[in-house]
Amino acid sequence: MLERILRFFRFDRQDGEFELLETERGVPGFLAVEREEAVLPERESAEKVSGSLAENEVRLKSVFRADINPDLILRRFMMGGKTPAFLAYLNGMADAEQVSDFILRDGMRPGCMEQAEEPLAQYAIENVFTMGEAETDEAWDEVKRAVMEGRTAVFIEGSEQAILMDTRGFEHRNVTEPQAEKVVRGPQEAFVENLRTNITLLRRILHTEDLVCEIRGAGGENGIRLALAYREGVTNITLVEEVKRRLARIHTRTVIGMGMLEQLSEKHSLSPFPQVLQTERPDRAAALLMQGHVIVLLDGSPFASVMPATLFTLMTSPEDVYMRRPQGTTIRIVRYIGALISILLPAYFLALALYHQGLLSTEVLTTVVASRKMVFAPIGAEMVFLLLVFQLIREAGMRVPGNIGQAIGIIGGLILGQAAVAANLASSVVLIVVALTGLGNFCIPDYSTQLAAAVFRIALTIASWVGGLLGMCCLTVVLVAWMASLKSYGVPFLAPFSPTAHSKEPMILRGRIRMHRQTEDMLNTREEEL
Repeated sequence: MLERILRFFRFDRQDGEFELLETERGVPGFLAVEREEAVLPERESAEKVSGSLAENEVRLKSVFRADINPDLILRRFMMGGKTPAFLAYLNGMADAEQVSDFILRDGMRPGCMEQAEEPLAQYAIENVFTMGEAETDEAWDEVKRAVMEGRTAVFIEGSEQAILMDTRGFEHRNVTEPQAEKVVRGPQEAFVENLRTNITLLRRILHTEDLVCEIRGAGGENGIRLALAYREGVTNITLVEEVKRRLARIHTRTVIGMGMLEQLSEKHSLSPFPQVLQTERPDRAAALLMQGHVIVLLDGSPFASVMPATLFTLMTSPEDVYMRRPQGTTIRIVRYIGALISILLPAYFLALALYHQGLLSTEVLTTVVASRKMVFAPIGAEMVFLLLVFQLIREAGMRVPGNIGQAIGIIGGLILGQAAVAANLASSVVLIVVALTGLGNFCIPDYSTQLAAAVFRIALTIASWVGGLLGMCCLTVVLVAWMASLKSYGVPFLAPFSPTAHSKEPMILRGRIRMHRQTEDMLNTREEEL
């Protein structure tokens, strides 16, 4: 029995992740080799490009179902007027003007292949085509992936390499204002669904030569790509290898959104709290990159995943540093007070009303009793019911479009609440408590953390309904201890306060903006002291 308990709680296993320690800096040596071995190599295919144009054409038509699929464009032409060649691209994914101006026109120029030497593909890149981004590849899988991404593949008779040129020209959304992370003072730019555009938004802010963006497959059969961004020489190499190891283990049928990628790579799947921070603001992602975090961008997703994430990272907003110190401190204090009210107020009020009436003044107790005079439901059931109704109104307002959602929020908050009090289905005092709870919940800047707060709020309400303040305090201690045991890619969730680190940023009170000479100690970066 003891062995089964040890295996269930994994007490017999040594944790392979790096952990934040006060004296630890740089690369933990006993983990570096282990992480390098854990990274899985990408699968390589033995199928190569053929030197025969006819064979390559037949294979492309078969792969892309050219008999029923009109998207594949195959165009034969004579390079220099004497060498047979053809190009392939997907209609709508590639820019037809670039194909015509910089591939067909240059390739059909008379005499361009007069002094051609082996290898022909490399000679054509250096002497014929005027495309800025061009490369040769002999792997058939890479050629197929390039065509599906919107690039153009050129095949030359007798060459066992294909020329891949970047002609991507599909339609995509322009850079607009952030929708989920509104900031009054700060850049009004948000990530879009185009991977290359998102990388450019980061590089526009970070003009550092150590910024690395590794582009690799996301692990889905749909072939979508992601970018892994970090600062080479600054970010802890163990953290980078841990992120790579988890991404390399993803082998599924479909990866479309960042939320799917987060769930496939996380360890604590039952945790209400997210283990990564998802942001749509390039300025916030760039600031965290400078501190030693790792950023993952997914093609087709307008969000960036920041790893690791702590509770204090999830509770911060970009506006905190854009405001002056008094305003930024006030905003943070209001935010944390709102979060505490959202989580603890319903449970605390219910415990006082049911078990600890002596802690209430006579006036307050009289008001509570008078408001519940005609309500038939127990106050505990009433509180839980109204909390669920609040979540129902919130979800309904978010899922319907535009102004209709605002109308639903007004109807649910005013008319439905007033009708419930008039019909003696709910008391006015409990309704006020639930309204304050909802306002405090909206003070939390991260949406996933708001949902986690809703789970804790209902759990604490039920605990106080059963055991009063004792039940509420016991469950609170359990939840705090459980949060202290969580890790996000090796960094404790309550860092830098549990365990203690030299750097106490970010704190509840916003400190002064000073001249930073090195990154935070919390991430054990490789940056040396100046």
